[in-house]
Amino acid sequence: MVHSPREVAEQVRRMVAGEGIRFADLFAEDGVLEYPFALPGQPRELRGRAAIQAYHGAAAGSRQLFEMDGVDAVVRDTDDPEVVVAQIEHHGRSAVTGEPYRFRALGIMRVRAGEIVSYQDYMDPIATARLLGRTADLAAALTASA
Repeated sequence: MVHSPREVAEQVRRMVAGEGIRFADLFAEDGVLEYPFALPGQPRELRGRAAIQAYHGAAAGSRQLFEMDGVDAVVRDTDDPEVVVAQIEHHGRSAVTGEPYRFRALGIMRVRAGEIVSYQDYMDPIATARLLGRTADLAAALTASA
């Protein structure tokens, strides 16, 4: 069964919620994942399902830095039937700060034949650094000479 772009966006929401969905499995073999606002040390682009799996498999431990209570998604259609925009927000408690958190990201997904061929993942780098306990890394990158 081929999933629509909206159905694939729901699979992404379920992946974020930790419901047993592997992110890389949602991508076409040659799919591209972009992080336009990448943190220091984070790739801006991953090409191919294998590269996406390798990166996200290695980053799986970052999940232990927060306790997620819920994940919500708002999906918007576009005038291109292959493209949806998904606003995904999760909330819970940060293991780094002990404080409650809310984290929102915006994803622009192009889905063809039920697989993501292009995903632009827009995350606030300051909020991401706080959530992952990497504010010192971000500050160092901002103050480093270009």
